[in-house]
Parts: sequence; C-alpha cells; structure tokens
Amino acid sequence: QVQLVESGGGLVQAGGSLRLSCAASGGTFSYYAMGWFRQAPGKDREFVATISTTGGDTYYADSVKGRFTISRDNAKNTVWLQMNSLKPEDTAVYYCAADLAYNDYAQSSSEVGTMDYWGKGTLVTVSS
Repeated sequence: QVQLVESGGGLVQAGGSLRLSCAASGGTFSYYAMGWFRQAPGKDREFVATISTTGGDTYYADSVKGRFTISRDNAKNTVWLQMNSLKPEDTAVYYCAADLAYNDYAQSSSEVGTMDYWGKGTLVTVSS
C-alpha cells in the first residue's frame, strides 16, 4: 500500500509561482510512474503532468506545457510540480498519484483510471 501526501498549495496572484511536493511511503517508489492531476469546483479530475519511473520521460497537458515542470528524486521518494506563470484557471485541488508501471513511457500514466494510488490533494488558488 502506497501512501501519498501532497504539500505546497496556497494562494498566489496570477503570474506567480508555486512548488508542490508529494512524499511517498509504503512501497518501492522507483516502481511507480508519478502524476499530478487537478480538479476544479464542478469539474472532472483532469491530467496535469506525469513522469516515468526513472524520471527519463515526462508528459504534460497542453494547458500547462511550458509553464509547469514535473520532477522526481527516487532517493527521497518525492515528486514535485513546479508551477510558473500561474493563471486563475489553474485554481483547483491538485492530487498526486502513483501508477505501478512496466515501462519508462510517461504518457502511459496520464489517465485518471490508470493510477493505482492517490493523495488527498492540496488546494491551489490563483487570484486575478
């Protein structure tokens, strides 16, 4: 059983930056592709970014490409999401998720239904 705990959310003005962290425990972190998803009020949960088991491959939603960067450190059992140039439409609860992966292809872990474990989320609010 993998436990995921997100941190780093908060209130930021449009154009600002935040860095989200996700600490994993209870499993072999390097076996899992890691992803960030988000859910805005009244909307479905959507994919944001994913990173392969080794960190050698990443994949982003078009809406965040060029602004967000996902990274991981397998020695620290941690994945991060660096969010720059934030927009009000980025406001959502951000969830970290883990997918037991058998390849090093990040896009394989970009669907909500693919992920095996989820954190409880951290709220990001971007004011205009």
